Amino acid sequence: MAEDSDLEKTEEPTGRRLEQAREKGQVPQSRELGTFVILITAAAMLWMMGGWFMARILELMRQSLIVDPKYFLEPNLMVTRFASLFGDSLLVLAPLFVGLVVASLLPPFFLNAWVFAPKKLMPELNRMNPIAGIGRMFSWNSLMELGKAVLKATLVGGVAVLLISHQRDEIFGLLAEPLEKGLAHAGQMILFSFMMLVLTLFLVVAADVPFQLWQHFKQLKMSKEEVKQEMKEMMGDPHVKGRIRSLQMQAARKRMMQAVPQADVIVTNPTHYAVALAYKAGMGAPKVLAKGVGEVALKIRELGAAHAVPMLEAPPLARALYKHAELDQEIPAALYNAVAEVLAYVYQLANWRAQGGDYPSMPRNLPVPPELVPEGA
Repeated sequence: MAEDSDLEKTEEPTGRRLEQAREKGQVPQSRELGTFVILITAAAMLWMMGGWFMARILELMRQSLIVDPKYFLEPNLMVTRFASLFGDSLLVLAPLFVGLVVASLLPPFFLNAWVFAPKKLMPELNRMNPIAGIGRMFSWNSLMELGKAVLKATLVGGVAVLLISHQRDEIFGLLAEPLEKGLAHAGQMILFSFMMLVLTLFLVVAADVPFQLWQHFKQLKMSKEEVKQEMKEMMGDPHVKGRIRSLQMQAARKRMMQAVPQADVIVTNPTHYAVALAYKAGMGAPKVLAKGVGEVALKIRELGAAHAVPMLEAPPLARALYKHAELDQEIPAALYNAVAEVLAYVYQLANWRAQGGDYPSMPRNLPVPPELVPEGA
């Protein structure tokens, strides 16, 4: 039971899930909204520019009905005449065509679904499966589409019946009107009826758009396991992160070991801790080049011995440096005096090796603050 409940898609889709869906072209869509926007745009343009359209079309009709005898004698002139009339007709209807093209591009903006998804251009062979197609025919979505079609037909048909019954007397009155007046009157009636039918579709759109948004987010809902898996992918798998940290530590240790030969002294515990220090001209304070415990400390001492780096056994100082000093950073100010005595001994040792004389005495009781020495030192 616990496994079944965990697989239920009860969680809201994450931002990453929504973005992945957009990349695949899976966005909310409403065909009813697209149809409504195109039809209302056409109705509005005809309402505002209907007189201009009618005047231009009547003028084109008059020009086309004027027949010049020379067109019968020269067929090429007739073709040119038809091409000219066709071009003039396109120019008259161009504003309407442009308006409809713009209207067809608007619905995705209303649903925040304007996206270019090349993956949608790839063919989906599973869509050609006849068994899956039959399943889609009797799916919940198909039933909803059928319900919307019945609703549209009922609304539009009902409004059309009401309009015809309301304008019945005017329709029959057109027979008694002069031709030009009757045509103008009929055009107004048709345009008004068209506008009313389009506005009726707004009721369908008002119900369809929220449903499509709800259905889209429902399809993208995630199970608790999917949310956990996504969080792992975003934050990184713990095993992978552990492996990365291990590789980073190995790389840092390798760089640290390469710096040991450049050290001026190695302070030891003597066996468990080792810290390599260097002080060059221009440094504000001695810097830690390497530090380690156990096998790492042993490796530091071996590298130091191989490169003749002086070593000094100072357990409290070694522990304090290991605990409170960072790699490639200057030592804490509280350890300046102790490290200064160590470096002074190292310089004396270098002079003894170069010039001879009395062997320098090894520093004892270095001034290491007790609060910096870890327990057990």
